[in-house]
Amino acid sequence: FLQDSADKYDSRDVERFHKDDVLVESYLAWRLYVVDDALKMIDESLQWRKEFGVNDLTESTVPTWMFETGAVFLHGYDKEGNKLFWFKVKLHVKDAKVALDKKKYVAFWLERYAKKEPGMPLTVVFDMTESGISNIDMDFVKYIVNCFKVYYPKFLSKMVIVDMPWIMNAAWKIVRSWLGPEAINKLKFVPRSEVQAFIDAEYLPPHLGGTDPFRYSYPPLPDDDFQTPICDNGPIVSEDETESKEGDMESKDALESSFSSDVAVKPKKVNFLEDSLKSEDNDKADTSTRTKGARKPVTTFKGLLLDVSPAEELSFGSGETEKKCLIILNNVTKNQVAFKVRTTAPEKYRVKPSSSCCEPGASVDIVVSLHGGCQVSPQDRFLVMAAEMDNVGSQELTQFWKEVPKSKVMEHRPVIGFLSHQLMRMMVCNSRLEQKLNTCLWTQKVLTGLVLVLMVLNLLCLYQLGTSQQPS
Repeated sequence: FLQDSADKYDSRDVERFHKDDVLVESYLAWRLYVVDDALKMIDESLQWRKEFGVNDLTESTVPTWMFETGAVFLHGYDKEGNKLFWFKVKLHVKDAKVALDKKKYVAFWLERYAKKEPGMPLTVVFDMTESGISNIDMDFVKYIVNCFKVYYPKFLSKMVIVDMPWIMNAAWKIVRSWLGPEAINKLKFVPRSEVQAFIDAEYLPPHLGGTDPFRYSYPPLPDDDFQTPICDNGPIVSEDETESKEGDMESKDALESSFSSDVAVKPKKVNFLEDSLKSEDNDKADTSTRTKGARKPVTTFKGLLLDVSPAEELSFGSGETEKKCLIILNNVTKNQVAFKVRTTAPEKYRVKPSSSCCEPGASVDIVVSLHGGCQVSPQDRFLVMAAEMDNVGSQELTQFWKEVPKSKVMEHRPVIGFLSHQLMRMMVCNSRLEQKLNTCLWTQKVLTGLVLVLMVLNLLCLYQLGTSQQPS
C-alpha cells in the first residue's frame, strides 16, 4: 500500500510505517482490526501530515502571536496520569485568514508531545469559561476532533468540556456525531463544580476551583514535564536558573503579585543541582549509608551510554519511616558520562545524587527517597539524562549541560510502580490485620479458658454448698 502511493506522502512518514509496528498497531486497533478501514485512515493521516508539513513544524514556523495568546498549551495531569491539553475557548475567535495557521499551531503541540511521550495518551480540556457563540468555530473544532480520530489514533484519553454555556448545546451535539462510536464515550460534559472528578485541584486554575498557580506566558514554551529536581536540602537554584531569570521579572515579589493579578507569569523552569565529586572513600561510605534500606532494582534498561536499573518501574518500600528505591547507573562506554535526574514532584522526592558523572566501566547508586507523609502517584515522573564527556572536570558540569547537543543526550524515563506499591501496602495492611486477628483469637482463647475455669469453680461452689446443707 505504501509503495504504491509513496508519492502522496512524506518519505519520512513512510519510513516510520515500515519500521514502527507499534504505530501500525495503533491504527489497526483504533479501526477494530478491519484492515481496509485502517488503510483508509493511514492514507488520510499521511496525506494530512504531508499537506501540513508536520515533520517540519517548529516553534519558528508558527506565528509568534499564537503562542502569546495562550489559547492552547500542555500543562498538568488528570487523575489517571494523562497529560492535559488545554483549549481556552474564550481566546478563540473565528477568522478565515488565520484558520490554516491555527490548525498548524495545534499540530505543532500534538507532534511535540508525540515525540516527547510516544504512546502516552492526552486528556483534552475545553475550558469554556466566559465563552460564547462568537468563540465557536465549528470547522476548527472538527479539525481538532479529526486530529484524535484520524491523525493521532489512540492518543485521546478523554475530552472534558468544562462549564459549557447552554446556548452551545446544539453545536456540541454536532461534535458528538463527528466523534463516532469509538470515541463518543470519551466525551465528558461537566460543570466547574464537578471537574475534580477527572482532574485534581493541584492541576486546576483557581477559576475552576483549583489551586494551581500556573499562568501561561510566552516565551518560553511551558515545559512542566520535568520540574525543579531536589537534593538533600530541597530545591536548589543553579547558575542556569539565575541567568535565565535576569530581566524576566522573576523576583519573589513580582511572582507573588503576578499570581494575584491577571498578568501571566513565566512558568516553572527546569533547573538542576551540579554536585561536586567527592573522594572515592567518601563516596563509598556515603553510598553505603544512603542505600541502606533502599529497594534494589531487578530489571535493567540497556542504553547506548548507561545501563539503567530498573528498566521500567521505580518500586518503593512500605516502611513508615522512610521509603526508598535505588536507581543504578552503569557506564558502558570508554569515556566519562555525565548524568542528571529530574522529577515532576520535587516536593515529594529526595534524589541523591541528582547530578554528577560516572567513570568508564563504573557504576553509581542513586537513592530516591519518598518524604514522610507523602504517597506515590502515577502522575509522578522521573527522567534520567546522560551524555558522554571528553575529560571534563566536575566543576564544568554546568557549562557542559548548557553546550551539549540534545541529539547526544540519552534519556530514560522510569515510571512509578504504582500498582506494585499499592499491592505492597495492601500486603502490609493484610499482615497487620492478620497479626491483630491472631491477637484477638489468642485473647478469645484466654477469655474462653477463664470462662471455663469460672464455670468449674461455680460448679464446685454449688456442690460444696449442697453438701454442707445435707443433714448429718
